[in-house]
Amino acid sequence: MRIGELARRSGVSERSLRYYEQQGILRSERTPGGHREFGEWAVDRVIRIQALYAAGLSSKKIGQLLPCMRDSDGGPNEFATQQLVSELVVERRRIDRLIAELALSRDVLDEVIDAASEGIGASPAPSRATGNATATGS
Repeated sequence: MRIGELARRSGVSERSLRYYEQQGILRSERTPGGHREFGEWAVDRVIRIQALYAAGLSSKKIGQLLPCMRDSDGGPNEFATQQLVSELVVERRRIDRLIAELALSRDVLDEVIDAASEGIGASPAPSRATGNATATGS
């Protein structure tokens, strides 16, 4: 598939896809006419890259991580190292701290909304019991 189709199917701009190539985290073949050509695997790869960026990982770390993720057949990839696993555990802990901090901020905001709502007779802030997700994702 060409870059435009990959962009449409993955929801990522063509510019971002070119950047991923420059960073070595996405690869394409070239047609005789010089156009980028991607395999079906590229859609999943781009979605994974986006998720890793959203988690706060750098393109360098993503480049180290991608070869270690499970292959399309579900088997473990042979490129994982103990050092990389240790670094990823540190990243996971960082994300857990951010989630906890955001949950605390939300709780404080809920208290402020509740207090302000009482003063004007409005509905109180939604609570976790009424359907908001918790920090653990439930």
